[in-house]
Amino acid sequence: MMNKKFGEFGGQYVPETLMEALIEIENAFNKYIDDPLFKKELEKLYENVANRPSKLYFASEMTKDLGGAKIYLKREDLNYTGSHKINNVLGQMLLAKKMGKKRIICETGAGQHGVATATVAALFKMECQVFMGKEDIQRQALNVFRMELLGAKVTSVDSGTGTLKDAVSEAFRQWTREVDDTYYLMGSIVGPHPYPVMVREFQKIIGEEVKEQILLIEGKMPEAIVACVGGGSNAIGIFHNFIKDVNVKLFGIEAAGSGVDTDFHAATISKGSTGIFHGMKSKFLQDKYGKIMPVYSMSAGLDYPGIGPEHAYLSEIGRAQYIPVTDKEAVEAFEYLSQMEGIIPAIESAHAIYYAMNLAKQMDKDQIIVVNLSGRGDKDVNQVAKYKGVKINEQ
Repeated sequence: MMNKKFGEFGGQYVPETLMEALIEIENAFNKYIDDPLFKKELEKLYENVANRPSKLYFASEMTKDLGGAKIYLKREDLNYTGSHKINNVLGQMLLAKKMGKKRIICETGAGQHGVATATVAALFKMECQVFMGKEDIQRQALNVFRMELLGAKVTSVDSGTGTLKDAVSEAFRQWTREVDDTYYLMGSIVGPHPYPVMVREFQKIIGEEVKEQILLIEGKMPEAIVACVGGGSNAIGIFHNFIKDVNVKLFGIEAAGSGVDTDFHAATISKGSTGIFHGMKSKFLQDKYGKIMPVYSMSAGLDYPGIGPEHAYLSEIGRAQYIPVTDKEAVEAFEYLSQMEGIIPAIESAHAIYYAMNLAKQMDKDQIIVVNLSGRGDKDVNQVAKYKGVKINEQ
């Protein structure tokens, strides 16, 4: 039986109409997660669809230039569909299929979860509807076209700030109306139990591979793991297998937007407080009455006013540290990695790269940092160009 809470965080705070659906999902997950046939089928999907195992890449030029710790990149950007999101989607979609569901709905911010879900829905011949904020649709037009190309229906969410939180809210509302034949495929370790645990279980393969790969290459554990954090799925995916290794420091990098001293950021751990939203108890950016505040980041994937309950717990007990990085700093890292290693990272991942760049300089040359490169940056090139005032001609 899965724990429903991480310390005080987590739980199930949903309308009664959804409780039966959550119990059905939890029972199915408990039934299949240790089933040898399910595990074998999922492993085959990871290999054939997601292109796993992903590479652990030694960033030699970056390491040499910074003059400190060795830097390795876990190349989730090389997964099919271009990010870590495919790992969780394959797991949940296979579960939904076993449950006899015919229709999938999901939310998306940067579009990577939506693209992954649309991809696997096409493969599994399941109907797919993706909810995406109006603002994010404008920022990520290429991913919208990809989803529609794959046969998904993309529904614009115009309420609120038109970003990820509003897409999640609308997906939940839709689910309450279609709960019998529809499976809500949550993209991050947020929401009511069992989603935070379930998504972690399908993403923990990242950290499992890293531990095996780094021991094979270096013969020892890394000193630090760095990953960007919005809801937190890529971070918990790489953190989980190292949580008990107390000598390995864990760093989650939040979106500071224009700065945590302004009203334009999404730094939940740094500036948030405990509350309840989207069916879970966690840390949120909210006012003194518990009203969720508008958040900002140039990164659509980190533009969320809360964080997964397990991250809130890891912060609370001091096992992981959460550090804010601004848009300006992320763009600097975006350009740096592109020019230093020939790798264009997702702007989400660039937040983690920036912190690693500074951390490496403070460490010895025989020490190791592993950064989770959670996605590729094709989707962000236009936005970074716009940020820098560069006009890209479109034919």
